[in-house]
Amino acid sequence: MKTANLAKAVCVAGLAATCVLGLASCTTGEDKSAAEGYTGGVAATVNGTEIPEDTITAQIQMIRAQMSVDTEDAWGAWLAENGYTPETVREQIINGYVDQELVRQGADQKGVTVEDADVDAVLNSTKAQYDSEEAWEQALKQSGTTEEDYRHNLEQQILVRNLYATFATNEEPSEEDVLTYAKMYVSSFDNAKRSSHILFSAEDEATAQSVLDQINAGTLDFVEAVQEYSTDSAAKEKDGDVGWDKLSSFDAAYQEALDGLEKDQVSGLVTSSFGIHIIKCTDVYKAPEELTSTDQIPAEFVEQLKSMVSQNNQSQAYQAWLDGLKEAAEIVVNDMPEGLPYDVDMTKYQTSDGSVTNEDGSTTVTNDDGTTTTTYLDGSTKTMDAEGNVISETPATSGDGTSDGADAGDGTSDGGANDGEPADNGEAGDGSGDAGSQQPAEAA
Repeated sequence: MKTANLAKAVCVAGLAATCVLGLASCTTGEDKSAAEGYTGGVAATVNGTEIPEDTITAQIQMIRAQMSVDTEDAWGAWLAENGYTPETVREQIINGYVDQELVRQGADQKGVTVEDADVDAVLNSTKAQYDSEEAWEQALKQSGTTEEDYRHNLEQQILVRNLYATFATNEEPSEEDVLTYAKMYVSSFDNAKRSSHILFSAEDEATAQSVLDQINAGTLDFVEAVQEYSTDSAAKEKDGDVGWDKLSSFDAAYQEALDGLEKDQVSGLVTSSFGIHIIKCTDVYKAPEELTSTDQIPAEFVEQLKSMVSQNNQSQAYQAWLDGLKEAAEIVVNDMPEGLPYDVDMTKYQTSDGSVTNEDGSTTVTNDDGTTTTTYLDGSTKTMDAEGNVISETPATSGDGTSDGADAGDGTSDGGANDGEPADNGEAGDGSGDAGSQQPAEAA
């Protein structure tokens, strides 16, 4: 049974801003103590700093609203389906806030700060994506947050980014580490293709066709054509080279044409969102059956692997630091109080055989092979695979146990089962990735 990640669920949908390095950084400045089901009190303390119980409650209630599991039955069924209980949900959210508080305290110790101007820049950039102030306010309202809370979340993001950057190092990855990664990833580079292109404007098809005809006739060299005709100035400096497709995200039309080429072959005219291309496949990489040295891999792939090793080392150093803070910290998590709005009786939704009771009264059980079988109140059943495709159905039965002749259906999926994991909208990265150079044939 798949367990949804609540760290993703806490991200504010459509506003892009809260999950950084696994931290649940959504907050709410609104006083919830007087709201129905809110209890006041303290959920946990981190080195004496209190995390209010109502903050945890508000966070969980926002998650429920985002996933449309507001009713008790919908929430209970989702919890059972994903292997949670109200207690474990509370624990996971508290852990996120504990990590967040540790980051704040650790950043203070290391002298890492956030400039207001940096927060303003990101906030203004996000707001500029909306047509008006009213549209921005509506987006905030739909996401259950305020601009003040959103700004606080941005500040936390940037703090983590700045803190994470302090764990970067200029030390060159060891040959051993790079080779280890190469062995893990070399198969993903298999059949990679390198290419060069000549780019023409979309209105210049006649010229493009004339150049292609000359190249095919052998009267015009491809590189000479690049220098004379290509409008891609960046690639022109490299004789039209745009690199390996496994390291770039090319326009779909460009990639499709490249897929059909062998080494040294030239395409026909290829129209993409950038204009008209003539593409030449300049190299094809075949991964060896046994990799013993990075010399067996193109230099560009080795650089990519070095970057991956460095990023992994940075991530491990950051996590080790955070784990050390947590180990040394005085963290107290208080018992879950009664009367919380997300607390439900899980015995109603989880049976002894592991089946889940759904809102419509049907029961769903996960089989050993990963498929699920749902039994409905009329006795009919439906078995689905992990993607929600119907594998088999049985019709409803009459009172005497015989089939009532009901149509078993057309065997098509009714949309699939929802695993409860929300879309990962705008999840922020850790800032450690290499954006790479913009390729001329890269999708906009």
